[in-house]
This record gives sequence, structure tokens and C-alpha cells, in this order.
Amino acid sequence: MDAWMPWLMTGAAVVLLAAIATVSLAALRVPGKWAVVSALARAALQLAALSLVLAGIITTPAWVAVGLGVMFLAAVWTAARRSGTRLREVGPLFLSMLIGPVVVMTVAFATGAIEFAPRYALALGGIIIGNTMTITILTQRIYRTSIRDHWDQVEGWLALGATPWESTRELARGAVQTALLPSLDQTRTTGLVVLPGAFVGAIFAGASPFDAGRFQIVVLAGALASGALSGVILLRLTGRVARQPLGAG
Repeated sequence: MDAWMPWLMTGAAVVLLAAIATVSLAALRVPGKWAVVSALARAALQLAALSLVLAGIITTPAWVAVGLGVMFLAAVWTAARRSGTRLREVGPLFLSMLIGPVVVMTVAFATGAIEFAPRYALALGGIIIGNTMTITILTQRIYRTSIRDHWDQVEGWLALGATPWESTRELARGAVQTALLPSLDQTRTTGLVVLPGAFVGAIFAGASPFDAGRFQIVVLAGALASGALSGVILLRLTGRVARQPLGAG
């Protein structure tokens, strides 16, 4: 029974926190009040599966590579679904989301800032891939909303002879800037308002606060670099709009 107590207490805490979130949303009649419950249930199942898998692969380079590949494909699938990516845009989305994390991990390990070991590759890769997914989703959704809201302006530039990219370039810049704001705010407030997961996790794993801080600053820099690079590449590949989108005007 004692062995199960931590799990029972964890379950009780999660249920209570989910109830608080759900009741809060229901009080204001926010749509999707059960989204928190479904998201937590899905996360619990995925974390359980991930824990079982990681226990067997975390020290094996080949299996770590497979694990990162699965994470990346899941991230691309999620980004495509959440942002309403059309079939012909899946290729550019895949490419842009691949380049950012690959460049970041190459720099992090090639410079020696982080030891090139399976567990560090998995930790850094997972964080960077997840952050890149979020930024690409935000970039696409913000950009498409901007196009719809400012279609008269875009159409005016097109009528004056501007290319599709020239007519939407300022909107693309604004979309990337806005999509990066959550990551920028987290970076600015790290250590004052936010205790990042990588920092706390490294300390719990036995690292000194200085080593944990060194790892965290690389993670923060990598997240910003990957998000910015992937967002810019994605809009350069897919941002040319020559026809009025649905819902504009």
C-alpha cells in the first residue's frame, strides 16, 4: 500500500486541479470547458507510455534517434492539424520544423556547450521540437488571421503591381514577432517570475545550480533560435498570397 501512496496522492492532486480549471471555465461559460480534463487525461496516458519507453532507450543512441524522430513526426502532425495546413503546405511545414531543431542541436553539441550524450540529446531535442511546434502553429494562425483582416491592404498592393510576397511581407513579419512573444517573455522573466522545467529538472537530477543554469540558458537560446528560424522559413515558403482567402473582405 505504501508504494501506491505517491501515485494516489498525485492522482488526487491532478483531479482537484482539473476540477478547479473546469469549474472556472464553466463559471464564465467558456466554450470547451472539458478541454482541460481531456488534455490532462491524454497527457497522463502519453507520459505513462513515454516513461516506459524512455526507461529502455535513454542510454541507447539509436533508440534515442528513433524517439526523437517519433516526437518530430507527432509535432508536425499536430502543427498541421492545429493550424489547418493544406496538403500542399505539409512539405514546407515539415522542412521548416526540421531545420530549426537540427541547427540548434548542431550548435549546442558542436560547441561543447552540452555534452553529446543520448540523454542530453533526448532532453534538448524534445524541448526544442515542442517549442518549435508551438511557434509554427502560432505563426501560421496569426498570419492567416492578419491576411483576412487586412485583405484590402494586400489587394491594394497587388493592384499596384507588388508581388504576392511584397504585398504580405509586413504581415508576415508581424506574425513571426507575435508568435515569439511567449518565448521571449519567458526568457526575459526566467529566474524572476519563471523557474523553467529544464532548470528544475536538472537540479532534481543532482546537477549543481550553476550547471543547471548553464543548461537552461542554452535551452532558452535554442528555443528562440529554432522558433525564429522555423517561423521565418515557413512563411518564406508558404506566405505568398495572391487570392482572397475565405472569410476575408
